[in-house]
Amino acid sequence: MSTLRVTHTHGDHVTVTAACGTEILRYVYRPDRDAFESRKPYAHPVRTLAGRTVTGYRPQDHRWHKGLQMTASHLSGQNFWGGNSYVHGEGYRPLPERIGSMRHDGFPELAAEDDRLTLTEHLTWIENGGAEWAREERGLTLHSVDEEAGAWALDWSIRLTNTRGEPLVFGSPTTAGREMAGYTGLQWRGARDFTGGTVFAPGTEADAAALMGTQGPWLAFTTEHDEVDAHSTLVFAHAPENLDEKRAIHPSHWFVRAEPIPSVAFSWAFFEEFELPPGESFAYRYRVVVADGAWDRDRVGAHLDGLAW
Repeated sequence: MSTLRVTHTHGDHVTVTAACGTEILRYVYRPDRDAFESRKPYAHPVRTLAGRTVTGYRPQDHRWHKGLQMTASHLSGQNFWGGNSYVHGEGYRPLPERIGSMRHDGFPELAAEDDRLTLTEHLTWIENGGAEWAREERGLTLHSVDEEAGAWALDWSIRLTNTRGEPLVFGSPTTAGREMAGYTGLQWRGARDFTGGTVFAPGTEADAAALMGTQGPWLAFTTEHDEVDAHSTLVFAHAPENLDEKRAIHPSHWFVRAEPIPSVAFSWAFFEEFELPPGESFAYRYRVVVADGAWDRDRVGAHLDGLAW
């Protein structure tokens, strides 16, 4: 019998509570109130086992940043990221007619057993005029809850199929002309006390600024929280096939900032656009480890090595 307690408030959200009593994940799929923020599901709050909140929600600087969410900042002229749209030569502009949305169509699978939550969700990506452009099968698997290590893991997968009659073109602000702003794809917005935190990756001493736009199997983000004498660590990891040039539809790069806002995105179109032809699909898998304490490079590497894909 599972030691996770899963509660489904139908039409609204799914929550997961660990055996220690902490609600560690809330996945919200009800339609957002504001279309300009791009209506789509998101995970918030996300917490460590000790109860530290590690996601931000509708911060005053970017109201459309909501915890952990799947996005596409530039998609065939539409914005599934939310908020102002980047236009080359004009900067960021409020263009509500470009804001797309993602419709929740159901959970064909939602099960908790053996300390795992397995959730499969069907969604439809809809452009601003109402045309259905893509069908998504999303997978969330919460697993490896380890109270001794003070950590748990969330695997997030996407399989997206183009249902439009012409190619879907994926890009980012960088492909549109803004240097080193290639955000798109699965994005985490950190809680405010992650601002100025420490970012590191394997095999390099580079900080967040130097890691922007690079490639690698994982990166980690640590911080010391406000109000309490405690640290948290987030680890963002690619499934091996994401970085395999023969298997991935397009190479992935890190979008990462510690200041002025804490954010990480698994960018699938940082430097170059790519096209998804009609009827075809692409797939990516990601992992996020949520941990108490300030982990170092060795501890992150050892923990990831112990988690099978």
